[in-house]
Amino acid sequence: MTGQQFREAIRAQPFRPFTIHLVDGRHYTVVHREYASVGPNNRTAFVYRHDGIGELIDLLLVVGLEFQSPAETESPAL
Repeated sequence: MTGQQFREAIRAQPFRPFTIHLVDGRHYTVVHREYASVGPNNRTAFVYRHDGIGELIDLLLVVGLEFQSPAETESPAL
């Protein structure tokens, strides 16, 4: 995956949470655009996990992004 492709996922309007899948089977879910960023070299991304710990990811090891469906991301009507 390229840095540009990852940036597009982060900047999508409206933002849709997504899960990053890596070649070794690990996965990370990005629940908000502020929880991920692409490094200046366009080769790495930094992602905050749900527990607040950050992970540095080599974008060449990303095999795919899995986006939540719009129904999963919508808030229930009050």
